[in-house]
Amino acid sequence: MKKQYFSLFPLAVALAIPGQAAAKAGDVQVKLLGTLVAPDGKIQDVKTDRLGLPAGTQTKADDNVVPTLAVEYYVTDKLSLETIAGVTQHDVDGRGALAGAGLVSDARIVPATLTVKYHFGKEGGVQPYIGVGPSYFIFIDEKPGATAVALGATRQKIDDKFGAALQAGVDVPVNDKGLAVTFDAKRYFLRPTARWFAGTTEVLRTKHKLDPWVISAGVAFRF
Repeated sequence: MKKQYFSLFPLAVALAIPGQAAAKAGDVQVKLLGTLVAPDGKIQDVKTDRLGLPAGTQTKADDNVVPTLAVEYYVTDKLSLETIAGVTQHDVDGRGALAGAGLVSDARIVPATLTVKYHFGKEGGVQPYIGVGPSYFIFIDEKPGATAVALGATRQKIDDKFGAALQAGVDVPVNDKGLAVTFDAKRYFLRPTARWFAGTTEVLRTKHKLDPWVISAGVAFRF
């Protein structure tokens, strides 16, 4: 598991510096972030099994830390729309009867997301927010892991999937020019289907509870 620790020093500095003007309708905010993506990946249902998975087989996707970019548009002084850009990569390994087995290798994910955010707080002060919105997870170039290959799989595909995201965070102003330190947490909810093939024959199909936590920290620029 990869871990990321974010320093509290920028937050202490931000609290000691005079705040910025409140956001206004039409403002744009760009955020440069370091992001921890921590998915679940648990099997909810086995639809097809021609590989003979042992009873009690379970899965878990590994965590990853990636750079991300968020762009936010203020529709009103308190209401904004935000989208994020980034690509994260994960392996899926077995648990239970197949503990440590490699089932999916190098699955790249584009978590296309649009959230509607409501901002709290007074002008010039700390600005907490909450958000909610749809997501569409695009899976790119995933491959069967070593164990799946040994069991006869030659190709692997995870279906792109719509989901939903809940969001909460805070923007802490650093100066009166639109610079802030930002902290953000999202919880996604989606149920993708994974398929393994031997040639053109589907040999395994499983439905998964993915539900990643996406935790970010970085800097924001509003103009």
